[in-house]
Amino acid sequence: MMRLLKFVWWFCVTIFCGLLLSFSGAYLYLSPSLPSVDSLRSIQLQIPLRVYSSDAKLIAEFGEMRRSPIRFADIPPDFIAALLSAEDDNFAHHYGVDFSSLMRAATQLLKSGQIQTGGSTITMQVAKNYFLTSERSFSRKINEILLALQIERQLSKDEILELYVNKIYLGNRAYGIEAAAQVYYGKSIRDVSLAQMAMIAGLPKAPSRFNPLVNPERSKERRDWILGRMFKLGKIDEARYQAALQEPIDASYHVPTPELSAPYVAEMTRAEMVGRYGGDAYTEGFHVTTTVPSQLQEAANHAVRQGLISYDQRHGYRGPETRLPGMTRNTWLLELAKQKTIGGLEPAIVTQVEKSGIMVLTRSGQEEAVAWDSMKWARPFLNTNSLGPRPQQPADVSQIGDLIRVLRKEDGSLQFSQVPAAQSALVSLDPQNGAIRALVGGFSFEQSNYNRAIQAKRQPGSSFKPFIYSAALDRGYTAATLVNDAPIVFVDEYLDQVWRPKNDNNTFLGPIRLREALYKSRNLVSIRVLQAIGIDYTLNYISKFGFNRQDLPRNLSLALGTANLTPLEIAGGWSTFANGGFKIQPYLIDRVDSRSGQALFIANPASVPSDPIAATAVAAAPEQPAEASLTSVNHPDSQPAAAERILDARTAYIMTSMLQDVIKRGTGRRAMAMGRSDLAGKTGTTNESKDSWFSGYNADYMTTVWTGFDQPESLGSHEFGGTVALPIWMTYMSAALKDKPAHPPAEPEGLLTLRVDPLSGRAAPPGTPNAYFELFKSEDSPPPMSEFEPGSGVPGSPLPADDAAPIDLF
Repeated sequence: MMRLLKFVWWFCVTIFCGLLLSFSGAYLYLSPSLPSVDSLRSIQLQIPLRVYSSDAKLIAEFGEMRRSPIRFADIPPDFIAALLSAEDDNFAHHYGVDFSSLMRAATQLLKSGQIQTGGSTITMQVAKNYFLTSERSFSRKINEILLALQIERQLSKDEILELYVNKIYLGNRAYGIEAAAQVYYGKSIRDVSLAQMAMIAGLPKAPSRFNPLVNPERSKERRDWILGRMFKLGKIDEARYQAALQEPIDASYHVPTPELSAPYVAEMTRAEMVGRYGGDAYTEGFHVTTTVPSQLQEAANHAVRQGLISYDQRHGYRGPETRLPGMTRNTWLLELAKQKTIGGLEPAIVTQVEKSGIMVLTRSGQEEAVAWDSMKWARPFLNTNSLGPRPQQPADVSQIGDLIRVLRKEDGSLQFSQVPAAQSALVSLDPQNGAIRALVGGFSFEQSNYNRAIQAKRQPGSSFKPFIYSAALDRGYTAATLVNDAPIVFVDEYLDQVWRPKNDNNTFLGPIRLREALYKSRNLVSIRVLQAIGIDYTLNYISKFGFNRQDLPRNLSLALGTANLTPLEIAGGWSTFANGGFKIQPYLIDRVDSRSGQALFIANPASVPSDPIAATAVAAAPEQPAEASLTSVNHPDSQPAAAERILDARTAYIMTSMLQDVIKRGTGRRAMAMGRSDLAGKTGTTNESKDSWFSGYNADYMTTVWTGFDQPESLGSHEFGGTVALPIWMTYMSAALKDKPAHPPAEPEGLLTLRVDPLSGRAAPPGTPNAYFELFKSEDSPPPMSEFEPGSGVPGSPLPADDAAPIDLF
């Protein structure tokens, strides 16, 4: 017996020594290749990119991993207790490795030949999650043990737990317990109940199997087991235990819901951040603040959608998106689940047709009424210019099984609608520094992520004329200059082509002053002015506004707005008129902060000087950049660079005065309904009404609206800039300027106001009938009529007489 005991003793000693030598050898062999545990102190977890409005409302989140790191001090003690009860109840006492668990795992390995359970402690899981792969092998397990021992020596238990709870994957793209609480319960881990904490604590073992959204029954079993462990270990008393067991599994999917709908702004920001930081933009936890205030963006969203729906309904109903007659309610619900809400228009299927209206099934499974009054607009669409007869009853519009669109009003009622075929874009800038205050790139980002505000190059039509007129004012013209509005023909003898430009109404007014020609949008006057001042001079002049010269045609059609430009480019150029003559560069990102809240970038764009009237000279210095690199930080007290003056302040002021007349008595008269005296703007309509524009401003905001079809086609023979784009502009600007006092530009020095003879364009002597007051630069004021010499030219015009008359060019 004694010999047997000695044999057993020495056998155990031999096994122990063998294991010790094996472990020591493994340590000596593997330790040189082990990563440094010190790196865990400065580890950078992947955190998504988040984009906010200027008033801190979430616009979007980009990144595959949802993660919101939490400090150990902010973790509820109940959650720590639940987690340790589920994963490692001996965590407080071991040194990184629980040898009893390892022996159990080794026994399973010897019996089955496979690793079934890892026997891992939380420390070992930290080692695996941060440094190793998920490969189930003996060498990886040894590395895991060695790393766990090192981690325990160098980090505190609190630090280890903080690393663990922020790294673990908990299903539905949630990494870390804070993200999981937000995904499953829509609130912070600090605000969830004990039962909910136990549910989250049960996820690390198998996020798919115990997912409460996919397997609520298994999730409840796992939760209740953890609660039982907590009770058994004395972490909770019986009353809390029993109360927690009674809670239902109430988890639901909570996607971080944007507080502000601005998808085109979000995509522009994402693209710019990726351009600056590459793939790190999605993982480094950047907090990006844009220049867009939420109330202005919401006003822009509403204006574009309302304007497009209004235009669309004027042109009739194109019928249901599809017909699904004879189907069951469940089949209809399956079809509705496939549809997206587009621009606030919900999909619905007609279930009943009555005299008072129709009943529709919505995706919520509810049947709701749509009143007949909201359907009366739905005359059948025949073509852009023709409609069918007015419907007399709901049955003339809809049938059972029609898949239609409805608009939910603020009171919850539904209106009959359809997704507009036309598109629109709106850009609103602060003309003082170029900050984008609102931007809409289309009716709905869900329908199309094509951003027409920055990607659609379209002809601006007459909304481009102010640049031609401005060039003329700096070439000796005045607002009182008379130019002949008469037919003109251009012939190309080599191509045997004839160009006969005309006004939109095919009328001619004869000699007309420049101011009147602008607010009446006379095409032939613009062409004559451009011909007189010269193409090359005009191209050089207009290029200073920020336009790419390659987009500007080198021919007289430039006077009619045939350049191909985006709404953002137009808005940027027009801002020069709004700010008194300075070039600004539109920008969107106002600030970038790191995950820790450190400012990485603060925008400091070139801005209009605080005393712009004093800066009257046109700058000769090179253009200032609009933004510094996104990898640098501007000092918060640093003064912005002065924007480059590209236009005489007096020219800008006279142009504003002329553009105010477009609203007071010209093609923008509808805007008079806004009841403001400080608005200036210009309509634009291209050939066959394929593009509708309105650009306008006061000193606070410069806003451009474009409307048209993505594949250019006519908006309708009776649709113009003043009927399609202008109403959208008015809706937005009315909201943007609500409660704001009138803010016209300050009048610069060097201007004169003189009475002018309407027949001659010269200074009017006393008693001249119908004389009017006009603004002039002091050096360009017209002489009195007595100084006019017959034959010297057209009265009030710098042109020779022959150039102001109808001509043929060969």
